[in-house]
Amino acid sequence: VSDDSMDSLPGHAQRCLLTPSLSPRKRTTSQSKSEPPLLRTSKRTIYTAGRPPWYNVAGTTFTEAFVIGLCGGSASGKTTVANKIIEALDVPWVVLLSMDSFYKVLNKEEQELAGKNEYNFDHPDAFDFELLVTVLRKLKKGKSIKVPVYDFTSHSRRKDWKTVYGANVVIFEGILAFANKELLKLLDMKVFVDTDSDIRLVRRLKRDITARGRDIGGVIRQYNRFVKPAFEQYIEPTVPLADIVVPRGGDNFVALDLIVQHVHSQLEKRCPSLSTCVCLRSALASAHQGQPLPKTLSLMLATPQVRGMHTIIRNKETNRDEFIFYSKRLMRLLIEHALSFLPLKPVLVETPQGALYEGKRLSGSRITGVSILRAGETMEQALTAVCKDIRLGKILIQTNHHTGEPELHYLRLPKEISEDYVILMDSTVSTGAAALMAIRVLLDHDVPEERIFLLSLLMAEMGVHSVAYAFPGVRIITTAVDKEVNEQFHIIPGIGEAKQAVH
Repeated sequence: VSDDSMDSLPGHAQRCLLTPSLSPRKRTTSQSKSEPPLLRTSKRTIYTAGRPPWYNVAGTTFTEAFVIGLCGGSASGKTTVANKIIEALDVPWVVLLSMDSFYKVLNKEEQELAGKNEYNFDHPDAFDFELLVTVLRKLKKGKSIKVPVYDFTSHSRRKDWKTVYGANVVIFEGILAFANKELLKLLDMKVFVDTDSDIRLVRRLKRDITARGRDIGGVIRQYNRFVKPAFEQYIEPTVPLADIVVPRGGDNFVALDLIVQHVHSQLEKRCPSLSTCVCLRSALASAHQGQPLPKTLSLMLATPQVRGMHTIIRNKETNRDEFIFYSKRLMRLLIEHALSFLPLKPVLVETPQGALYEGKRLSGSRITGVSILRAGETMEQALTAVCKDIRLGKILIQTNHHTGEPELHYLRLPKEISEDYVILMDSTVSTGAAALMAIRVLLDHDVPEERIFLLSLLMAEMGVHSVAYAFPGVRIITTAVDKEVNEQFHIIPGIGEAKQAVH
């Protein structure tokens, strides 16, 4: 499925005006060699790293993202400074957001002026500050955001916006990054990149002619008429607002080191768990012991048929074909059971015999299925067999073998998922660590708790309590609940070893 119809993690978004980047995590072992690099530097290439938990056992986000604002004149080297900070920070999940994405949509008259290099793109009125503040505020809070993509050749926004999600650090850069009071409130650190005006002009000539298809005369006229006066009137006066001024841009390694040291110290103050691992899975294992099962749990009736199928899939002597056959049969029964909890409205239809029948129909919203990879993917076939034309999403969560923590590696969700009822699928839930992470992702994409149904063939009591405690609005639906989890976090008595290994 193309990115046009699905939301992606920064690790799978294209580099453009919006440039999400991830720095390497020293302890992560489950990185994918097939994924494209996100940031190339002279020394190394930075690849996707899994995102460790950004919330506690109650499902609450630890802290807001740390936002660095980079201001400076046009072609001063802000993006170069940003990339060098990203390279040196060495923390997971850094997002680079460019102010260039937030130019206003031009009307016909303004389009004509822009085509003749007579529109002032360096004036504060050229930017959509209202949208920019809204987007940055949501990103700072850890929410999924959509960012416009501006086409400098046609002077217009492209139809498809980029979706970005997940950041410990946000680097926001732009010529007027300090020009708006509401924007300044969101910046935890303000950096001004100070570069000689002659160097900036040479860089702008090279960029606008080669990358944006402009002619040299038009670029110089625009610089003298708009760029230089705007710098003197709106940009240079904001220097006193900066916490750090960086002369010579990306070549000033002393200043860059100071910035990186400060960010590290602030991150440790805000969230010690970024440097000292407090294992979420272990915390879940010690919580909620001896409590009654929550009311949000719906346990499928243990009919003789259901007990018989459990006997087969739990038996270590069961061969692969029988295991798959009876697991799929049980999954379909589970899906059918879950659908009975969806809101239905009364409807009157006419039968072929001309009589009226009082029936039921799904009330309003669509249903979307989301599988927690890889084990949850086995439930997709049962879901699509029961729900016609259902949309599907995927979340890849893997355990970091060094820390024992779940890590988010990959995400693809259908657009406008916040309006849907979401059936979240995983074949087994032991501690609930992966389920908690997946639910937190859905909440960050504005899916209400009450619209999330967590489905699993088998759950441990620990996992049920963990999910219900953190997210009391989520309905938990399973075919069976076992009491224990062993030291390897496997459910006891559990099901086939193959299932446990996948989970």
